[in-house]
Amino acid sequence: MSIVSLSLAKAHLNIDGTADDDLISLYTGAAETWLGNYIGKALSVIDPLPDDLKLAVLKLVAFYYEQREAVGFGVAMQIAPYGVTSIANSYRENWFGENVE
Repeated sequence: MSIVSLSLAKAHLNIDGTADDDLISLYTGAAETWLGNYIGKALSVIDPLPDDLKLAVLKLVAFYYEQREAVGFGVAMQIAPYGVTSIANSYRENWFGENVE
């Protein structure tokens, strides 16, 4: 089950119709997985989930929705927007070069 509902994602994207529901659901799941991998734990185990992490998911869903092509012109291509990583960094469990016990 997704932690960000389809209706919330569509509201964030300002989409009223249902034509892209499957696509938005796919992007929501992918965003939640990416963010969980980035911080080092699944978002579903964080209870309650802070609003800023929900916002990071929504920002990543919007990024995936807008940047669907493999190549972009005039847009700096990146894995995730800075706004997403700046939020997620405060929840990150391990950083490169750290000793993990």
